[in-house]
Amino acid sequence: MISLHNLTVSYQRHPAVHHVSGRFAPGQATAIFGPNGAGKSTLLKTIMGAIRPDSGEVRFDGFGRKDIAYLPQQSEIDRSLPVSVIDLVSSGHWRQSGLFGRVGRKLDEVSWNALVSVGLEDFALHPVAALSSGQFQRVLFARILVQDARLILLDEPFNAVDARTTFDLLALVRRWQEEGRTVIAVLHDYEQVRAFFPQTLLMAREVVAWGATDTVLTDSNLKRASETAAHWQANAPVCAVDGQGARP
Repeated sequence: MISLHNLTVSYQRHPAVHHVSGRFAPGQATAIFGPNGAGKSTLLKTIMGAIRPDSGEVRFDGFGRKDIAYLPQQSEIDRSLPVSVIDLVSSGHWRQSGLFGRVGRKLDEVSWNALVSVGLEDFALHPVAALSSGQFQRVLFARILVQDARLILLDEPFNAVDARTTFDLLALVRRWQEEGRTVIAVLHDYEQVRAFFPQTLLMAREVVAWGATDTVLTDSNLKRASETAAHWQANAPVCAVDGQGARP
């Protein structure tokens, strides 16, 4: 469904993602896991198309970026806009209605049902600026529900979110897998990855291990990821113009 081929992404010619290749398992949830500064969010944004790689490519088999639902980190979202909860959720219908088109009764019902799914139907007319972090994250997940996307990208979706909200939203991740959707999420919580994500890409700017979570998250692999990340921090090479910088 989606594969990476010798992907390198750099900032000021220092690689954040270095020669990453591999294939995401279709219809399953994959966690991108690793130490701070491992290039996890950079990789996700490159898959989304928000960052252009220095070299290599992201390949989609049978669908394009229009089939992707992307949830950035909350810190990257402006919550000051004067928009209601139901309007934000309904903006997920843009493929059917157009960017400025009117949402009909049928799509209104879909938006309402999405709010019910995340337990926020009583907040439909509230401004998003009045919501807590956990409530706002529920709204963003409701927007993903109405998008009905085949590939769902989540960047630290449970960061600074209360435990109850995290549990409810992880149930949605499980539901998406049961529906055959592909989910790729940047995560920091070891237990969440083990319990809800059958596949894991362990990164330290480069691939440390990629495959079934039980075989990836071993003590030896986690130690190697930490050591590799520390080595990158101390010895980050400069990439050549063609993206083929030497390994540290």
